[in-house]
Amino acid sequence: MAKVKINRPFTLLGESVGVGERKTLALEAAKLYTHSPLNIPIEVVNGVMEGPVLMVCAAIHGDELNGVEVVRQLLSKIDANQLRGTIIAVPIVNVFGFIHKSRYLPDRRDMNRSFPGSERGSLAGRMAHMFFKQVAVHCTHIIDLHTGAIHRTNLPQIRANLEDEATADMAKAFGTPAVINASLRNGSLRSEAANLGIPVITYEAGEALRFDPIAIAAGVQGVDYVMRHLKMIRGKRPKKLPDPIIAGSTSWIRAEVDGIVRAQVSLGEHVEKGQVLAYISSPLGDSELELLAPKGGIVIGQQTMPLVNEGDAVFHLAYFANDNSLVEQQLEHFIDEINDLDDELKTAELNN
Repeated sequence: MAKVKINRPFTLLGESVGVGERKTLALEAAKLYTHSPLNIPIEVVNGVMEGPVLMVCAAIHGDELNGVEVVRQLLSKIDANQLRGTIIAVPIVNVFGFIHKSRYLPDRRDMNRSFPGSERGSLAGRMAHMFFKQVAVHCTHIIDLHTGAIHRTNLPQIRANLEDEATADMAKAFGTPAVINASLRNGSLRSEAANLGIPVITYEAGEALRFDPIAIAAGVQGVDYVMRHLKMIRGKRPKKLPDPIIAGSTSWIRAEVDGIVRAQVSLGEHVEKGQVLAYISSPLGDSELELLAPKGGIVIGQQTMPLVNEGDAVFHLAYFANDNSLVEQQLEHFIDEINDLDDELKTAELNN
């Protein structure tokens, strides 16, 4: 059995965090019009034993709030004296978007399409460059927390490049029943970190500007499982959890007409080829169109607004080589487990 080594002080943003210490840091991202500084809050927890450097970050899209709560709950559970390695917790990366309840930065750019950025680029490029060079490059592993966009919700899922073994292992350890084998997208944190050999997984769950208890509880549990997998904390992922099922592809089903949507299926549901997903009708009901599933799959995302224009994405389907009914069963089991976990967390908070 390999001997556990004592950790060393960890330096970030010019600040030293001692062994067994936690420290709150601030990365000055920009200034408001008033010249008041706008800082990205960062908490570093440096364990007493040597191990990986895991960054858990949220709100790269400023209106995606579930991950902010996941990070808060994670920090409340971490004990530096029992930790191997270092946690870099960043609850709000896009602080501009967060204070304006917006996905984007003031220049209307998407920060998660701006990495690695540039010192002389747009505001999004400069912030991405600063965060990437001063924080992300110091990590050995990253979990990036996201939700669906505004008026769009996602089933808890992991997206990762499964061609990379270390990334695939993290994705499977997280514990969501559905894992999407997603190619790297240029300009994303996931892509640029992967270029440096840093494994990154993206957790998607819930809807923008809302707290979703299931999405949050599943996120907290998933981060915990990844930390166990990396041997940062003691314990193993429970054996009773089934292995995730990999989706080889996904597609959005779009509205072919304008109108009012009456959904006939919900998140996590197994659909057959040709099944009616929704009816799109005129306000008077004198015309109606069936929105059909092009092939069998699982609903992993859907629009929550019942009004659509032609071309709007309404349902996101994932397609599995396995039996879709088996995926549906695992999803039902997973949601039951997360509901139980959420109840336990609420009881624990009340007792504290």
